[in-house]
Amino acid sequence: MAMLKPQEQLELIKRGAVEIIREQELSDKLERSYQTGKPLVIKQGFDPTAPDLHIGHMVSIRKLKTFQDLGHTVVFLIGDFTGMIGDPSGRSSTRNAMTREDVVRNAETYKSQIFRVLDPQKTVIDFNSRWCSGMKFEDVLALTSRYTVARILERDDFAKRYSEGKPISMLEFMYPLVQGYDSVAIRADVELGGTDQKFNLLVGRDLQREYGQEPQVVMTMPILVGTDGVEKMSKSLGNYIAICDEPDQMFGKTMSIPDTLIYDYFRLATDISADELEEIKRQLEQPDINPMTLKKSLARRLVEIYHGPGAADAAQAGFEKQFSKREVPDDIPDLLIESADDKMWLPRVITASGIVKTNGAAMRLIKQGGVKINGETVVDKDFQVPLREGLIIKIGKRHYFKVGKK
Repeated sequence: MAMLKPQEQLELIKRGAVEIIREQELSDKLERSYQTGKPLVIKQGFDPTAPDLHIGHMVSIRKLKTFQDLGHTVVFLIGDFTGMIGDPSGRSSTRNAMTREDVVRNAETYKSQIFRVLDPQKTVIDFNSRWCSGMKFEDVLALTSRYTVARILERDDFAKRYSEGKPISMLEFMYPLVQGYDSVAIRADVELGGTDQKFNLLVGRDLQREYGQEPQVVMTMPILVGTDGVEKMSKSLGNYIAICDEPDQMFGKTMSIPDTLIYDYFRLATDISADELEEIKRQLEQPDINPMTLKKSLARRLVEIYHGPGAADAAQAGFEKQFSKREVPDDIPDLLIESADDKMWLPRVITASGIVKTNGAAMRLIKQGGVKINGETVVDKDFQVPLREGLIIKIGKRHYFKVGKK
C-alpha cells in the first residue's frame, strides 16, 4: 500500500474518521511527504490506566496501521507520566492517580497487545516521561505561559464542573498542556484520538504553533458502542470485547450484540473493504435477511484479526455446535420483565426466573460459574443484563430462559 499518490492516501485515511482538522493541511502534508520521501510522524497517546485493550481502542489503532501501511512513521505514545496525573475526559469528578508500579505494569501489556495489529518493526514506542520527567520548574512555568485559563475552561467537562461549583485541581488543568506538549516533543504531523479527546488534541496543535512548529492535523475517530448497544465500550461497564479474549469468548460476545450495531462493528472494527461494506449495508436493508448470518461473518473476522483463521474456524464450530445444532432446547421459556430501565442486575433477573429464590443464592451461583449468557460464563455478580430480545441465559446445566422486556 506504500507509495500511493497523496489523493489516494487521503481517501484511505479519511475512511471512518469523524473529523479532520484540517483536511487541506493533511493533503498538503501528504503531498510534501510524497515529493520528499520523508514520512509523516503519526502520533497517538495512551494512558495505561487499565491492563487490557478492547476492540473500541482498536478503532484508532487500526487507523494507525493504515498510516503505517502507507509508509508513515507511527509513534505509539504511552503516557506513563500523564497516567499518574489523571484526565477527566468528560467525567464529573477527579480520577484517582495511579502508582508508578501500576503504570509500568499496564504499559508492558499494551506493548504486547498492539503488535497484534501494528508492525513491531515499523512502530516507535515512546514514553512521555522521557521529556516530562526532566522538566524543571521554570520549564513548567514557561509551558503554562503559552495557554490561558479561559481557553482551558472551554473544555466542556471543566466548564460544567466549574459552573456547578465542583472542585477542579490545578493538576487537572495541567493535563491538556502536558499532553499537548507531547506533540511538541515528538514534532507530530498528525495526532489521532477519540472524539472525547478533541479538546486535548487541539491544545497540542496550538502549542506546536506557540513553539514555532507547523501545527499537527487533528483526526478524531468514533467511539465504539459496547455490546449492550447503549454505552461506550468499557471494561468497567462489562460491555467490551477484549482483544485478549479467548476465540470462543470473542465469537460469543460478538454474537450477543444488538442487530443495530452490525454495520458499525464491520465498519469500525474490521478490515472489510468498501465494496463488502456496501454489500453488508444492502443486506441489512432486506426484510428477509437473518442478522445472525451477518453476525457470524463479523465474529469470524474479529477472531481472525486477533487469533488467526484456524481459531476463527474452531470458534464458529463451537458456537454452532452449542446454538445451531439444537443443543439449546427449542422450547426455551420467555422471561418478560417490566422495568423502566434497559438493564437489570443479574441476580435480580435470576430470581425473577424462579429458578433460585434469593439474590444471595443467585450471587453464589454466579461466583461458582453456573450462569451463562449467550454461551459465555458470567462471574461478575454486579453484571447488568441488557433487557433485549435474543439474550439466552442458562442457569446450571438444565435451565434456560430468554430475557425480554414488557
